[in-house]
Amino acid sequence: FAGYISQVLKNYTDHACDGEYVSLRCPHRTTISIQSSFYGRIVPSHQMCPSRYPHSYATLVKEDVACSVGTSLQKMLDECQDRRSCQFLVNSRLFGADPCPGTGKYLIVWYKCRPNEYKSKVACEDDKLRLSCKKSMVIAIYSAIFGRTQGGSLECPYQTLGMPMIECQSATALQLMIKRCHGKRSCSIYASTYEFGDPCYPGIRKHLNVIYTC
Repeated sequence: FAGYISQVLKNYTDHACDGEYVSLRCPHRTTISIQSSFYGRIVPSHQMCPSRYPHSYATLVKEDVACSVGTSLQKMLDECQDRRSCQFLVNSRLFGADPCPGTGKYLIVWYKCRPNEYKSKVACEDDKLRLSCKKSMVIAIYSAIFGRTQGGSLECPYQTLGMPMIECQSATALQLMIKRCHGKRSCSIYASTYEFGDPCYPGIRKHLNVIYTC
């Protein structure tokens, strides 16, 4: 159980240079959940993915170290999201128009392994959130967000009242939920700033969203 949970909670990172294969893999009974992705180059080639061009050519063409594409996240979602594993060859043609021809690029992917069977619960600010599992099963927390997300929450409609649409989240929500609920058959916690602190401007309504499995 402990080994499975440590793999599920872990944030994985993988990278591949142009012309190499990127390969993402998750343990049994979990699937890939893409968190973020970058394709381009923001560090010089002597630090990451050395240039494959001849040295004479590399000195003629100045390397672009402010180069990125905006399609890498969507591409990774298309290729890998909700699969147990995925593998493909990295090259600029995958991501549409090449933003910096002549500069060797690389792909970095951040992902987690989400349990195949999981539950999601939401509590609006100052309401109590209660989690429970059947007999002989215990709670395994996968993720926890306390604050306000860009898309908001259907369960907790926000009264905007001129408040800006900003995203603000507690940095300690996951650790607190693990401490309070992990490995227990049931637990409860208030979705309050007393428990989680206030990551937002005063007056902004927040909610607690927890994803867990039994």
